[in-house]
Amino acid sequence: MNSLLKYISNTPQDKLDAGAISFLAGYENVKEVSPDIAESILNELIDQRTHLKLIASENFSSLRVQAAMGNLLTDKYAEGHPYHRFYAGCDNVDKIEAEAAGLACELFGAEYAYVQPHSGADANMVAFLSILVAKVEDPLMNALGADDVAKLSRSDFNKIREAYGTQKLLALDYYSGGHLTHGYRHNYSSILFDVYSYTVDKETKLLDLDVIRKQLHEVKPLVFLAGYSAYPRSINFAKLRELADEVGAVFMVDMAHFAGLVAGGVFSGDYNPVPFAHVVTSTTHKTLRGPRGGFILSTKEYKDYFDKGCPSFLGGPLPHVMAAKAVAFKEALTPQFKEYAANITKNSNTLSQALIRRGVNVLTGGTDNHLMLLDVQDTYGLTGRQGESALRASGFTLNRNALPFDENGPWYTSGLRIGTPAVTTLGMGDNEMELIADLIDNLLKNTKPVGTNRTAFETDPVVAEEVNEKVQELLLRFPLYPEIVI
Repeated sequence: MNSLLKYISNTPQDKLDAGAISFLAGYENVKEVSPDIAESILNELIDQRTHLKLIASENFSSLRVQAAMGNLLTDKYAEGHPYHRFYAGCDNVDKIEAEAAGLACELFGAEYAYVQPHSGADANMVAFLSILVAKVEDPLMNALGADDVAKLSRSDFNKIREAYGTQKLLALDYYSGGHLTHGYRHNYSSILFDVYSYTVDKETKLLDLDVIRKQLHEVKPLVFLAGYSAYPRSINFAKLRELADEVGAVFMVDMAHFAGLVAGGVFSGDYNPVPFAHVVTSTTHKTLRGPRGGFILSTKEYKDYFDKGCPSFLGGPLPHVMAAKAVAFKEALTPQFKEYAANITKNSNTLSQALIRRGVNVLTGGTDNHLMLLDVQDTYGLTGRQGESALRASGFTLNRNALPFDENGPWYTSGLRIGTPAVTTLGMGDNEMELIADLIDNLLKNTKPVGTNRTAFETDPVVAEEVNEKVQELLLRFPLYPEIVI
């Protein structure tokens, strides 16, 4: 128990943190059984303390959230939904899930919340299947005079299967910032639906609602999906709902990336999807700063369908993660979280403008949200893969990202995606964003591709060392989980 004893002995009694004690006690217990796993856990903490996290889809959850996730709740099966389970002994899970769902409704002003999905991809799958049941299966069942698909003949069931296969999805193209689950050919969503994609404008890299409206009327999809994983601007969801209504489409929004900005009131009015979408899906671990997981919000008409996430797609829910979601929702209901959410976008804007002033091609000329896209091929003659690797070697953690109409494809890419949720959690502000912009630009200006290999590069070693030293100095001023002494 060396780490725990060191922490307790070095910390005044009135400053002892229960979350830190829980982490260290857990680490010591794991170490007794598997030193290698314990070492990797500790090394991850060290890695995140020594690299500046600029991945737009990552954050740092609180130690309270982590403590709620690491406990014996993981031992319980609880298929079903609160107070309607297929296993006995779910009384405590019922209370936890009902609490988490109620907090989600309060936080987002939703009529209904389903907090079982293990991830955003799972949330999207449950949402797709539930919409199909509501809009395709149920009408066919009524026409057949049946009430249970399990009792249908093979020929009648095949009529439903065939009807499923003809339904259309219109969603944002992967290369324009859409997610894999929005109809990407290598993803299950492209098999489940007859997929059509809308794109950003080739010149402005922005969405054009007039073009989308025309495409909606041509396609007439069952589901019109909005949301993104790499689009740097806000979206007017009120207008998109009007477009969906024109063709009778179910309007679904994937707000996984910007859920924290909605919860914190940064995206409000027409830019808050919850009042306008029939169905909203999300993760809990990005801007919302919760555990790794997903959830769904919807109008009451879909309640009974989402409550059947098991057996439609999900197996046993994860009670320990639902407990952590409840804690995260509770944290997001505080005034401090609203301030945090505002600071995310403030930092994002400051960083993007600082990069632009240094001559970096930032797509769309900036950002309205938590992320920005850098064209490093155009600015520095590097692929995204080269830029990502060069920055990682000098203390940055971020990801390469395909840009709209990217000739380098999704593996090498021409771009980098940068986000500010994690550095904002650490407490950084305007001055630090200016410094980060300077360090990124300085490093990439001194990085050159090697030959025709789209992965090979070389960075001036003096510059690389200087940049890394400044990154470490910055991280020492804004330490991750300072409560944990190792």
